[in-house]
Amino acid sequence: MDHAWPLAMLALLFVGIFAGYPVAFVLAGTGVAFTFLADIPLLFLSLGVSRIYSGTLTNWLLIAVPLFVFMGLMLERSGVAARLLRSMAGLFGPLPGGYAVAVTLIGVIMAASTGIIGASVVLMGLLALPAMLANGYDARVSTGLIAASGTLGILLPPSIMLIILGDTLRISVGDLFMGAVFPGLLLAGLYLAYIVVLGLLRPRLMPPLPRGDSVGLGRRLADLARDLLAPLALIVTVLGSIIAGIATPTESAALGAVGALVLALAAPDMSWRSFADALRESTKTSAMIIFVMIGATIFSVVFKRLGGDGLIESLLGGDDAGPYQVLFMIMLLVFVLGMFLEWVEITLVVLPLVAPVIAGLDFGMTESQTMLWFAVLFAVNLQTSFLTPPFGYALFYIRGIAPEGVTIGDIYRGIVPFVAIQLAALGLAIAFPQIVTWLPERLLVH
Repeated sequence: MDHAWPLAMLALLFVGIFAGYPVAFVLAGTGVAFTFLADIPLLFLSLGVSRIYSGTLTNWLLIAVPLFVFMGLMLERSGVAARLLRSMAGLFGPLPGGYAVAVTLIGVIMAASTGIIGASVVLMGLLALPAMLANGYDARVSTGLIAASGTLGILLPPSIMLIILGDTLRISVGDLFMGAVFPGLLLAGLYLAYIVVLGLLRPRLMPPLPRGDSVGLGRRLADLARDLLAPLALIVTVLGSIIAGIATPTESAALGAVGALVLALAAPDMSWRSFADALRESTKTSAMIIFVMIGATIFSVVFKRLGGDGLIESLLGGDDAGPYQVLFMIMLLVFVLGMFLEWVEITLVVLPLVAPVIAGLDFGMTESQTMLWFAVLFAVNLQTSFLTPPFGYALFYIRGIAPEGVTIGDIYRGIVPFVAIQLAALGLAIAFPQIVTWLPERLLVH
């Protein structure tokens, strides 16, 4: 089949995106334009309208998106991270690299209780970066660590990305949540290992913080346990209800939103203005995702009608390529696209095109295991998109709140080892699929 039309669609799509037009309108507009240009019967677009209604507008699962966004924003305003940072800094700060360890651990906790990348990176940058720099921490290590640990929220459940992946691939979001736990913890463990080794080998980059008081170890541990109580309770409520089969992901998101609202209202600095801002941001984020999904649906049905699926198969090597060769090419494509596009765009445009190819390959697993494994690999790979220049969003978040004297060059150089760590974690998850599949199989989340 002639691939001229689908290639022209892809070219117009990228031109529109890089020209700065809203992605949702570029996707939908490209699909409608090529319906006329390729002389497709106009009635064919009714298929896209039907999919929009059944797959997006009436999709019960997608209600979890605004609920989890609201939960994250409420937690950001509740002061949980600030209290945790003080407790962990008191415990780990006097050790070489100890403050960096505290930042990484808080990144894991906030990721498992919020999942909002921008909020996590900015919050940790405002709380931790000035203190790290004031105490002699290297600017590159500090900014790289905050950016990397802040992006864990896109992988560790509850994650908005995993909800979109599950909906796109029609696989259980509960299974995806469980499948992402070990890869997320593996990535956090690699961050910690890197920080500990760097602190031992080059302590001048991460000097110990001076002890501010004479409080004993027992008191420090008690303070930490107290400050951990609220986020751990929220994590157990959200994830535990899914694992136990008590609630669906959407229902658990509602529980999490209510719990985060209670914590925020109990915080001394909470105000009605902050509450209104959280509602507004939740609405804007959810609307952006839904409109991109609508545009991607129109683009996808027209692209496939013009033979786009055949184009993708030929680009990936056709029938002559082995399964891992195809997987490598897809992962490379996602990594490169992540330098220029947002994860939402990549997920909703690329994933529906490559998923059927992966489903037809033999990796020595069942099809359901293969798709779960591939979805988590896709998510791990997309996490790099927040760190890779030129358009890594975490880099711009850090640049926007970094103190004077921290350059964009420092930030770019600082993220290099963490991108390498992310790629190493991706490689381990590819080499050992059990990292992804073991927990869902044991818990039988369906």
